Amino acid sequence: MDILSNEKIEQGLKAVIKDGVTSQAMITLSSGVFLTAFALALGASNTVIGLLAAIPFLAQLLQVPVIYLVEKVRDRKFITLCSATSSRFMLPLIALIPVFFIGQLAVKVLIVGLTLHSLLGAVGNCSWNSWMRDLIPEKRLGELFSKRLAWAIGLSVILSLGAGFLIERSRLLFPGQEILAYSFLFFTAFACGMLGLYFISLIPEPKMKVLDINFKTILVRPWLDLNFRNLIIFLGIWNFSINLVIPFFTVYLLNSLKLNML
Repeated sequence: MDILSNEKIEQGLKAVIKDGVTSQAMITLSSGVFLTAFALALGASNTVIGLLAAIPFLAQLLQVPVIYLVEKVRDRKFITLCSATSSRFMLPLIALIPVFFIGQLAVKVLIVGLTLHSLLGAVGNCSWNSWMRDLIPEKRLGELFSKRLAWAIGLSVILSLGAGFLIERSRLLFPGQEILAYSFLFFTAFACGMLGLYFISLIPEPKMKVLDINFKTILVRPWLDLNFRNLIIFLGIWNFSINLVIPFFTVYLLNSLKLNML
């Protein structure tokens, strides 16, 4: 589509916000505290907890070669939908781990499932970022993503409390079987992810601009900008320090302080 009408753009922006809310719901229920607690319930060691925390970040390195794929295919909506669909179908497989696997085999399957989920998702992240940059008017980028983030975080708070309550109730009602409550969370995350895909399918895609430069130049040129380099250095240090603590903070709260999930 060469030129999008204002009506199409506005419809697309509404779908972007709705996708942000549903996708955040998926992330909330299938990662962070609940993923760590699920892994602990399966018998994961501290080494595995660290690995599970690192996998989603390591997977993002795949975005670098995916830039070449996006430039060749030039259909970012198609790439995003394909990668997001295949990535999100890993969630019900992870949810079924307690049913079909036990012991260290269950932990290994969890690692494989999360790795595939993260790698496939990274492909879509690259095409999504480029797509949104061309779709959203520059003057509205801050406004739109602030609204998207506000709604997403609000829902995330509610879901986190609700999921914690569900896990504690299942522990009281079904002693020894509370791990199945985590399976329910992953199935719910999958349902939210599928709803998010529907909203993504409603977003129009502007035609990609043709860049008369080679792939090497595409990779190198951003690093020539001093502000970009400073931002990357800051984000690198910030995320390193935060993620050095977060996964094991959950372990400490659950195992050492014996706090419940709620």
